[in-house]
Amino acid sequence: MTERKISQLEQVLRSGRFAITSELNPPDSADPEDVYRAAMILAGFCDGINAVDASGANCHMSSLSICALLTRAGYEPVYQISARDRNRIAIQGDILGASAMGVHNLLAITGDDVSAGDQPGAKPVFDFDSIQLLRTARLMRDESIFLSGRKITTPPDLFLGAAANPFAPPYDWRAQRLAKKIAAGAQFIQTQYCFDIPRLKEYMRQVRNLGLHEQVYILVGVGPLRSAGAANFMRTKVPGIVIPDEIVDRLKKTPKKQQQTEGKQICMEIIEQVKKIEGVSGIHIMAYRQEELVAEIVMEAGLLPRK
Repeated sequence: MTERKISQLEQVLRSGRFAITSELNPPDSADPEDVYRAAMILAGFCDGINAVDASGANCHMSSLSICALLTRAGYEPVYQISARDRNRIAIQGDILGASAMGVHNLLAITGDDVSAGDQPGAKPVFDFDSIQLLRTARLMRDESIFLSGRKITTPPDLFLGAAANPFAPPYDWRAQRLAKKIAAGAQFIQTQYCFDIPRLKEYMRQVRNLGLHEQVYILVGVGPLRSAGAANFMRTKVPGIVIPDEIVDRLKKTPKKQQQTEGKQICMEIIEQVKKIEGVSGIHIMAYRQEELVAEIVMEAGLLPRK
């Protein structure tokens, strides 16, 4: 049996170093240079670049296509695949195709409902949820078979990930949900944006009590807020994001021209606190349309060079 290829992200996490991933926001464009421009900004500061799959149920360049472009240029993508838009036949085919292109990191998500996006009349699929998607990917990798039982001659090389949201109720259920994703095959987790450190600490306490921090690598989602208006929009219009009033108030009290800088400062303060929480293996930086800030955040937060 051929030994499974290990991605750069998996190598960093296995070594015990603090991992950094980020997101490449997909363009509303068919120009590959739009992808490469964003990737060039992120690549030197991240162990993996998420190719986002129609987040918020809005159409952009597909995540699989972005992965194809990134691997062609030698970058390390994290293939984000949503169960909302594909049935099990398409998902299994896309997993094989991604692996054939040299993609070794996969993030399984259920996906936002189409009602959240700008084409609410679209027909959702949801043949799977994220847990079923994880089980399927693990089956293909470990057993070399499709869900039908048919043999896969060359199985995909995959480091399997999933998303988690510790910041939305029901809080007591979140660690149990994580356990189910680990049982389904998740090896790493990227969380939703963290703006509530006390809530994260309580979640991680529950995770440690269940021993889950020893079974999965947890990367906490962080990101700079561009302005008070952007913060308010995100917490009211974007599914799953919770931003406490004190964060929004802090930005409102900051002069408008300085709010982006203050948002970056808040992000770095959160990173400093996240690094100290037992069981956290890294961060996932989400800088929507602010990719240029990722390098500044990583360097000013002292995440690179690694010691």
